[in-house]
Amino acid sequence: MPGRCWAYGCDPVSKPDTVVLIHGLFMTAFSWERWVERYTARGYKVVAPSWPRMEGDIAELRRDPSRLGGLGIAEIVDHFDRIIRALDAPPIIVGHSFGGAFTEMLLDRGLGAAGVAIDAAQLRGVYNIPLSQLRALFPIVRNPLNRGRAVAMTHSQFHYAFTNTISFEESKAAYDRYAVPGPGRVLFEAALANLNRSSPIQVDFARRERAPLLIVAGGADHIVPASLNAATARKYARSGAVTDYKLFPDRSHWTIAEPGWEEVADHAIDWCERHTAG
Repeated sequence: MPGRCWAYGCDPVSKPDTVVLIHGLFMTAFSWERWVERYTARGYKVVAPSWPRMEGDIAELRRDPSRLGGLGIAEIVDHFDRIIRALDAPPIIVGHSFGGAFTEMLLDRGLGAAGVAIDAAQLRGVYNIPLSQLRALFPIVRNPLNRGRAVAMTHSQFHYAFTNTISFEESKAAYDRYAVPGPGRVLFEAALANLNRSSPIQVDFARRERAPLLIVAGGADHIVPASLNAATARKYARSGAVTDYKLFPDRSHWTIAEPGWEEVADHAIDWCERHTAG
């Protein structure tokens, strides 16, 4: 379309009016339901698609997740790349968990007006492997057959990895409402990233020409501990691009929906508004 402007820096005057939300592994776009309402109320058009092959009814996906077998990082990021390029102007991109890592990758491609990576999975070149992360993911990655199929967390695994700051009963309600099987290939690609020069989950940390990036961490996060997000932020230090780090000390990986999620949502969008003011 003539005149379309979807890349960072092509229209520095206009403020973004669209937010793209990218969910993480073991979730669908439904996990953003409260954020969609909150950002819509602030006047934004909110685009919150699921990963490819994950669209549709959650109950059906739980019953038969076979279509997720083999789904990998490159296909997922290309999916969101196409969605963003179809917009009329660069959006704010907000991602959680693996969606946070994908947000960083999309900014690295020159997309977006600003990005927020919340509890983001590590990229190639970040070597921190916290023990709590190993405990959370080992039940899945210990079986190499899981690479080619969809895998699900039990509620006990979910409570440790995602919702460790809320009660068992509250965690079970979140699990029943939102959790779905996820493509094992995504986990294996991330786990082996530092052994693979052509890993699909990497960025140029020194890239200067990219949109501002906010990295958000939870101090009580088990699956992506704050130390990992802090290490990622330090990797960007050699870049001249705007990169900020925000720690919420007592928040878990379920920070987008646990009590007090509004503070995280508002901090993210307020930061983006300050850094896209023209």
